[in-house]
Amino acid sequence: MIKSLKILLVLFVGCSTNSFSQQSDIGNWFIYFGNQAINSKWNWHNEVQYRNFNFVGDTNQLLVRTGIGYNLSENNNNVLLGYGFINTQRYVNNSDDKVSTNEHRIFQQFITRQNFGRFFLQHRYRIEERFLPNDFQLRFRYFLGLNVPITKKTLEKNTLYFSAYNELFVNAEKPLFDRNRLYGALGFVINKNFKAEAGFMAQTLENSNRNQFQIVIFNNLPF
Repeated sequence: MIKSLKILLVLFVGCSTNSFSQQSDIGNWFIYFGNQAINSKWNWHNEVQYRNFNFVGDTNQLLVRTGIGYNLSENNNNVLLGYGFINTQRYVNNSDDKVSTNEHRIFQQFITRQNFGRFFLQHRYRIEERFLPNDFQLRFRYFLGLNVPITKKTLEKNTLYFSAYNELFVNAEKPLFDRNRLYGALGFVINKNFKAEAGFMAQTLENSNRNQFQIVIFNNLPF
């Protein structure tokens, strides 16, 4: 367990030393995911993401999501209706000034999970109705996630694991391609309700790229 925590600590320190500049093309996202079981069928999703142009303190985006989900089968095949609020701060070209905009977002999603030996897969299909200032956009997302335990055979307490995902974003209008996110990380299962990850995400946009370190906390403590 101590060795596993040391590995995660090295990743955390690497995040700060490699991305602590506003001028850097690499930012950092602090992410909290909560998924609280109300009963065997219903769950409450809650999420906060604090995204920075550097390691911390130069805010790019604050994202808050919440939603109510329902399991179509036992602990799997979850449908969810949710709402998101997103405040985005962008730099004005050739300036240190920022412009702030707010977005309200309604989303519907379906998540299904699969397990093949030590490989734990998650598929997420999401539709987003985006209410932007003076604009409305519809977007589709497909997320494929993978967790592989390293120090044990399953994702149980005190397990170091490898995490990866790819997520494709497609607009309903042109340009159809919005972005793609490719992520890899090391994670640690603290107990059955909590785990943490530290990793790197390469984001490909229509006309540019933006890469991010990510520090993620998962909370599945039930009501």
